[in-house]
Amino acid sequence: MPQKRVILEMGTGNDLHGGDYTKAATRAVFDALHHSSLGIARAIDVDIESMEVTVTIGVQQPDKVDTDAVKETLPHGQVTVKAVKGGVDIPDEAGGDFAIIANAAIAVTLDLP
Repeated sequence: MPQKRVILEMGTGNDLHGGDYTKAATRAVFDALHHSSLGIARAIDVDIESMEVTVTIGVQQPDKVDTDAVKETLPHGQVTVKAVKGGVDIPDEAGGDFAIIANAAIAVTLDLP
């Protein structure tokens, strides 16, 4: 049976001081996860560990995201995480640092007829 996307959820996270792209990314994933429920998997009697979960993180410096750390925040499924160019860095000229805004898109697919 083919994989079909059954959930697409988005979230936003930030790190206001410290320039930690991974912290902003994990907060974005947390935000997205808490906007959804996996009721569909239970309703159709699918093992939630068989779900394919694809996480896309958008930040200004994707190479600074620890995708393995982000992956560890997902509670179920076969998880893949990729970081891409996106999000927003907001400089604080007076403070000498910057705030990071990260976006997360979590897509869940199931093997359905």
